Amino acid sequence: MSPSDDDRHSRLEPGEGAPSRPPAPNVPDPGAAERLQAILSSPSYRKADEDIDFLASAEARGPRLDLEYLKAESLLRRHGVAATIVVFGSTRIVEPALAERRLAEAQARAAADPADATLARRLSVAQRIHENSRYYEVAREFGALVGAARASGDQPRLAIVTGGGPGIMEAANRGAFEAGAETVGLNITLPHEQLPNTYVTPSLCLRFRYFALRKMHFMLRARALVAFPGGFGTFDELFETLTLVQTGKVKPIPIVLVGENYWRRAFDVDFLLDEGVIDPQDRHLFRYAETASDIWNEIRRWGHRNDDLLFE
Repeated sequence: MSPSDDDRHSRLEPGEGAPSRPPAPNVPDPGAAERLQAILSSPSYRKADEDIDFLASAEARGPRLDLEYLKAESLLRRHGVAATIVVFGSTRIVEPALAERRLAEAQARAAADPADATLARRLSVAQRIHENSRYYEVAREFGALVGAARASGDQPRLAIVTGGGPGIMEAANRGAFEAGAETVGLNITLPHEQLPNTYVTPSLCLRFRYFALRKMHFMLRARALVAFPGGFGTFDELFETLTLVQTGKVKPIPIVLVGENYWRRAFDVDFLLDEGVIDPQDRHLFRYAETASDIWNEIRRWGHRNDDLLFE
């Protein structure tokens, strides 16, 4: 009769091999169980794709970048989002009713202490936000135009995409949502966390760790960029797009600046031209618009001039 496995293992000479399970009870080792538990609970024993600490480490930055690209790409494809209109603008420009309420509050505080310079400054800002709140409605109406085209099947490949935050981005997502269309939000983790607006389609609200990957997904399907009045974030996206088009890194797309008075003060392109730091043709990389229909018509005109069938 052949010896059992246990008998064979018990007669192994040094260097011949080792048992595939803990020592048998007849080999006393009071520390074995404790050592085994230490091994099983060690981070090194976790499978790489289940080791959150490892995945968050500097060494795993490459795989994180890959995954951040892949997740967004697969979700957008699954939902048939083949072309987008990117909308950016200030998170601080809120809907008119809210802007009016905040203005009234600022007026009351300033009236209670007329000598307080901080309150006077806040009142001035509240007045400007109240005046600019009209852009919230323009963005909402524009989102509805694009959303209606997607929902009706006229442009089923086209979707509104924003940074997923409040303000102008909320307005554009809201318009598309109210038109019955899916709408995209590409959010970003920040030190002061920004929650996504509630009008983004839940399965198309993505959160990014890296600005670089987020920017890539803004541009990969972009068929137009619409920039409303905004601050550094809006400028970031606008100038990156202008640079990509100017340098030929992406195919030209219509770039529409909403609110000519705002943009002429914030971005003096004629000054840059006079200084010789841009070429005359760079002046024509963008157009101005004031209303939702103006924006849509500018995009459509660009499409017709460039034989872009998306906008037929």
